[in-house]
Amino acid sequence: CVHPPQTSGNDAFFRHPRDVDENLFVNISSPSSSKYETVADLGSPEAAAGMLLKTYTGEFMSTRLGVKRTGSVTAASQRTGPDGRLYYDITLRQRSVASRQQLAVAGVDVAAGLEVEWDRVYRTVLGVAGRRLYEFRLQAPISVWEAEREGLEAVAGSFRCKEVDL
Repeated sequence: CVHPPQTSGNDAFFRHPRDVDENLFVNISSPSSSKYETVADLGSPEAAAGMLLKTYTGEFMSTRLGVKRTGSVTAASQRTGPDGRLYYDITLRQRSVASRQQLAVAGVDVAAGLEVEWDRVYRTVLGVAGRRLYEFRLQAPISVWEAEREGLEAVAGSFRCKEVDL
């Protein structure tokens, strides 16, 4: 478990030791800035998915010339966990496409050199406990997601919110 020094310590981050594109992140909102009763306070699962897509797209924004990042919501649903809490299950897919001809003058030359930099799935579970929003995010390349989907879904489905006192 690594706690980056620039955070408040309300998160946990795990990275696959041999593949940096595979990781798991848990974030708990600040007690002073969150007053959630339930995850439904975010709106519908689809509305929450739209907010996450916007947030994640902003996180992975690029200022490099010739780079285009796209994303889509592939699933958004709600369920009641074994602990009786409401959870939102959200799956997003994001791609980064970059041109090998970044400084080309003509747009057609830029487009001719396009290649996929990365293609990822973000499987997110949102829940609320103690009036705080919990975000579980599992990230994997699309190839890993397709090959290991059942196991990754089981990991995401096992996430439970526990009230913490920090």
